[in-house]
Parts: sequence; C-alpha cells; structure tokens
Amino acid sequence: MRLLSYLLILLLSAFNASAQTKTFNIIDFGAKAGLGYLNTKNIQNAIDAAAKNGGRVIIPDGQFVTGPIEIKSGVELYLHEGAELLGSVNRLDYGQKNAQALIYAKKQHSIAINGNGIINGRGREVVKNLLTLLHRGTLQDDTWKVKRPSESNRPRLIAFTDCEDISVKNVKLKNSAGWVQDFVRCNRLNIDSVTVESTEYWNNDGIDIVNSKNVRITNCNVDAADDGICLKSEGGISGTCENVYVENCIIRSSASGFKLGTGSYGGFKNIKVRNITVYNTYRSAIALEAVDGGFIEDVDIEGVVAKYTGNAIFIRLGHRNKTDKYSSIKNIRIANLKADIPNTKPDAGYPIEGPLPKVPPHNLIPSSITGIPGHLVENVLLEDIEITYGGGASKEIANIPVDQLDKVTENESGYPEFSMFGELPAWGFYVRHAKGISFKNVKLSYKESDFRPSVIFDDVKAIALDGLKIDKSEHPNVIVLKNTSEVSIKNTKLPFNKKESIKELP
Repeated sequence: MRLLSYLLILLLSAFNASAQTKTFNIIDFGAKAGLGYLNTKNIQNAIDAAAKNGGRVIIPDGQFVTGPIEIKSGVELYLHEGAELLGSVNRLDYGQKNAQALIYAKKQHSIAINGNGIINGRGREVVKNLLTLLHRGTLQDDTWKVKRPSESNRPRLIAFTDCEDISVKNVKLKNSAGWVQDFVRCNRLNIDSVTVESTEYWNNDGIDIVNSKNVRITNCNVDAADDGICLKSEGGISGTCENVYVENCIIRSSASGFKLGTGSYGGFKNIKVRNITVYNTYRSAIALEAVDGGFIEDVDIEGVVAKYTGNAIFIRLGHRNKTDKYSSIKNIRIANLKADIPNTKPDAGYPIEGPLPKVPPHNLIPSSITGIPGHLVENVLLEDIEITYGGGASKEIANIPVDQLDKVTENESGYPEFSMFGELPAWGFYVRHAKGISFKNVKLSYKESDFRPSVIFDDVKAIALDGLKIDKSEHPNVIVLKNTSEVSIKNTKLPFNKKESIKELP
C-alpha cells in the first residue's frame, strides 16, 4: 500500500507540474508553415509571451523558416517530432557585421530546447548567399578571398552566453554554417540524447564548451565537419572549463573526436569521459592540447573505441602564445581504449574532409605525449590500451635513425595536431619532454611492415612500464630510451629478448 501511495503521489505531482506548464503554440502567434514565410517575429512573440511567467513554446508539425530568435529565462523551446525549424538562407537576416546565431541567449537562466524535431541551419545555402553579398560589396570579410568567409560571418546554430541551468535534449541539429552548439561561460548545462548531422560546410564543431562549468553531455551522436566534442578556454575574458562529464557518445569528425583546446588561455580541470566511440575521424580520437599559457589537469577518460581514426592519443604542451606564461598538463588518466589506425585517409569521401597535411610525405604517425624543453607533461597513466596500426612505413618516404632523434622538430609555437612534427621515429608511441609516464597493460601492434622502433622516450623522467606487449618489431631496438631516468620495466613482452631490444642513449 505504501508503494502504491508513493507511486500515486508521483503521478499526481507529474500531472500537476504538466498542468501548470503553460504552452504557447507559434501558430497562435501567426506563424505559418512552408518555405515562403519568414516567422522570426511570430516565434519571438511567442517566446516573449512565455517568458512573462515561464512556459513552453511549441513548434508544431511542419517546416517553419526563421531568422535569429532569442531564448529568454524560463522558456522551453519544444519541437514536435514532425517539426523542422529552418534557418533563413538570407545572410542579411542574421545582421550586418557579426552573424547572430539562429537560436541565442545571453545572461538567461532556466532555458531549454527539447523535443524530437529538427533544427536545420541550411548552412550551405546561407554561405552561398553570403558569397553573393561579398562579391557585390554588400558585406565585408577579411578572409574569404584567400580561404573562406570568416567564422564570425557565418551564423552558428545555437549560441548561449553567460547562462545558467540549460537543457538541450532529444533534438536533431543539422547543417550549421559554423559551430553547431556554442556555450560560453555557462553554468549547469545538460546536453542529452542530441543528434548532430552537420557536414555541409567548414568549422562545424558539433559541441563547443567554452569556459563553462558543471556540464553533462550524455547519449549524443555527433557527425561534424570539425571537432566532435570540444572544450575551449578562450575569448576576451580568460576563464576555465571545470566539472565536465561526457558519457555514452558516438562521434565522427573531420578533425578530432574528443578534444581539450586548441584555445587554452585559462584551463581545464576535473574532466571525466566514459564510454565513447570515435569513428572515421581524420585527426585524433582523444586530443588534449594546452598551448596558450593555460593548464590541463585532472582528466579521467575511460572506455574509448576508436575505429578508423588518424590517431589514437595526442597530448601536447606547446607555447603558441606570445607571452612568457607557459602552459601545463598534469594528472591525466586514459584507460580501456582500443583503437584501429589505418594507413589510409580515415575520413575520405565525406562532404568536408580533413585537410591534407602541409608537411612533406610521412609514414603513419604514432600516438604521442610531448612537452617542450623545460616544460614537461606530468603524471600520465595509460592503462589497458590496445592500438593497432596499419603499418606500411618506408625508409624511402622518411627515416630518422635512433642516433639522430634531435632531428624531430620541437615546433613549440605550431598549431597543435598529430601531424605537427612531420615524421616521427617510432611507430607505436612517441614521448618527449615528460615526467611520470606510466604504461600499464598497453598492447601495440601493426599489420603491414614498419621499420621503426616501437616506442621512444626522449627527455623523460620517471617511466613505469608494466605489462607492455609488443607483438613484433623489424627494428632491433624495440624500446628506445634517450636522456631518461628512474625507469621501471616489468612484465613486458617484446618480440625478442636480445640485449639491444631496449636501447639506452645518453
């Protein structure tokens, strides 16, 4: 009886909460379905009405075209399953200078986007119109003649700034002209069961979290023509990303799958990732990058399946900023990762592919952990890792012998990406300028021939290798240690037990 009474109370509470939520159907505010109507004012009027006492704005079945709309405190934008909110293809509808996002909010709280409908930015058509306006001289842009229209000239799909208590759930987000979702200095953000399909133009980051705190991203499926899920620390006001949790997400990207950086002026702290799949992705499955004077610390990633990606793990401490402030990276754990790295372009055939490397031809690039001289990546644990490479390396393409490791460029100020060093002298893992690096139950293998050593440590202190397994090697030096100290190697399985299998260099 107590259980039945409790369930009855819960049902009545849910009914009362539902009954108290006022709904505002955009049809009642004059909105019309069809491609021939622009409903910006009608939808905004519905939002303004809902904002007076809090309520749900309904986008019913049908296609509704709109320009930028502003979400206000206490408002939930709800899209029925058959609803599609279409962005205007007239670039001027988004403003004269910096393009306003299709759905935006500033300094609002308790806001939501929900429902099983679609928000379609029609990014390719918007950019086509933008190019026409640029040729006419109606709009101006600094980069379009040499590359493409700048990101500030292309409307994002969703952009919330300085907001609190945000929920984005269930919707499908399509075809942005720029970043798909941009959350800047937000607090208490929940993104759940969202599908992103945005491969129509460049810079289509799926989810960007900028200087935000207390964020949950769960059960999302992201297919993006740039980074999939990306945390950034940038902008005019330096801040940090803290307390971010990502779980059960599937990601495809023409850049990196899950990434911290490149913008890294403030920092990243207490980041946890669980059970993600990254597939057909051009750059790295996991990329942790601090290059602008900020910090990365206390990152815990567990449960990663990377299928057909250009790189498995890329951890980079660099110095791209022009000041004397240096970045730091410490306390990183990556566990239970299985990756398949092909010797072909992993995102070939997608509408917007990752760019061909600007460096000369190189052999397949290993995972890497790299700092810069005097500034070390600290305390990285790689546990239960299995990476299989396609192999196929050739000395005719490039060759850096183990007695010439100094030939690898430092590239301290370079844009951080896995190909930034050009050729690397190992096929499995390359670690340089680091301290406190632990490999526990790490297995590395390749399919086709590779002439290079398996693992290289260069200027690394406190190395612990426990359970490292390397099935085969064509180089007599399977592990190369240069300028290293405090090295512990145990339970290691190498393809042969010759003395030179582990090569130590001064």
